[in-house]
Amino acid sequence: MQMSHRCAWPKHELEIAYHDAEWGVPVFDDQVLFEFLTLEGAQAGLSWLTVLKKRDGYHRAFSNFEISKVAEMTDEDLAEVLATGEIVRNRAKVASTRLNAQRLLELQAEHGSFSNYWWSWTDGQPVNNEFKSIKDLPAKSSLSETISKDLLKRGFKFVGPTIIYAMAQATGLVNDHTTDCFRHQECLQLRTQK
Repeated sequence: MQMSHRCAWPKHELEIAYHDAEWGVPVFDDQVLFEFLTLEGAQAGLSWLTVLKKRDGYHRAFSNFEISKVAEMTDEDLAEVLATGEIVRNRAKVASTRLNAQRLLELQAEHGSFSNYWWSWTDGQPVNNEFKSIKDLPAKSSLSETISKDLLKRGFKFVGPTIIYAMAQATGLVNDHTTDCFRHQECLQLRTQK
């Protein structure tokens, strides 16, 4: 049996499972989009593997990313989350999760959903990149810079262009599986079936 080729970046079993099942899959659920906004912000300065290992802790700490519940968290709730050690212990990143949930409620009221806003940047279709090597993948793009600027203007935190690009990759707004990866074509077909 021939082994399918995958992108070069996943090494650890958690990364491989995430790559093979989630990375690049178009996401339209506001809760899942909020999860990725939070996790990608938490990753800033760290490895994705560190965040993946703490993912269950993030679900427990932030009510499975139910936006309205996170928006109502108190300072005491946030202090408790920091004390558990189940997530990245960065006070600013934790505080930004509540703030971003509050901003998301406003964004949902304006656009109908976070998904509507997120996908409006590409007219509802993923950007299908054709990178041959992981070395070709950019850290940010003009699209992520534009979205980042808009989110910052709306009061979001930890939404720089690199974080937004990583979120775009994770949620299928861009398909950055390398062209030799078995998931490249699969993720492309997932969107056309929607």
